[in-house]
Amino acid sequence: MDELTGRDRSRLVRWSDPSALTDLAGTRSGLEILRAFQQGDVAPPPICELLRMTLVDVEPGRAVFELRPDESMYNPLGCVQGGVVAGILDAAMGCALHSTLPAGVSYTTLELKVNFVRPVTVATGVVRAVGKLIHGGGTVTTTEARLEDSDGTLYAHATSTLMALRPRSK
Repeated sequence: MDELTGRDRSRLVRWSDPSALTDLAGTRSGLEILRAFQQGDVAPPPICELLRMTLVDVEPGRAVFELRPDESMYNPLGCVQGGVVAGILDAAMGCALHSTLPAGVSYTTLELKVNFVRPVTVATGVVRAVGKLIHGGGTVTTTEARLEDSDGTLYAHATSTLMALRPRSK
């Protein structure tokens, strides 16, 4: 309980075992995995629960996440911490790539560049990160994402370089 306002300012984070999604990686394409957790067939990755972000749309080369900011995400300046903004943008960009990968192939972010345009606050309401594949190379790829509110106002934009991780042949 907040001593100044009397409001409850707590939250409990619950998540499911992430191995359910990991286990699918060898048998399903990235798009199939993403659609499975979007549709609730498997639990979302724990980071989605922690940041309270939801995958709302996915198609080959494109992924869209939404997040409703709350005070638990605030920095000392009274707005959402840049790491939360970077997190949702990174998720959208990574999943845009993941949606194009075959079964057994994963990826990692090599580089992430975020431009913060304006602060995100509780008053902003739901924000949407739209990630798109720019270049899908054999190993190194590039993506971009925009973070906007429901009116289309831009809050941040980002680019990323990612690397596809293919199983080593024996």
